[in-house]
Amino acid sequence: MIMRIFQVTTRPGKEAAFAEFFHKTAIPLMQATEGIVQVLPGAARADSPREFSFVMVWRDLDALKAFVGEDYTTPHIDPVEAELVESRTIRHYDLVA
Repeated sequence: MIMRIFQVTTRPGKEAAFAEFFHKTAIPLMQATEGIVQVLPGAARADSPREFSFVMVWRDLDALKAFVGEDYTTPHIDPVEAELVESRTIRHYDLVA
């Protein structure tokens, strides 16, 4: 299994708009995606109000590529998200059982 960690820092002043997108669009989308075994969404905290993350466990690399394409190392974003986000990072790991 592949663990994919996606982290986002919002643009200043866009925290509330991104939080709405995160809860109403991103989380339901990822939870309904074929090939994902588990989704652990992380919402902003008072000490880091602009940071959000997803830890996703994918069945395998083929399932991940079926969702994002061959270039799975580049963060893929929703067009709505683009105007709200200052930076994003993505990392992949082999899940250790």
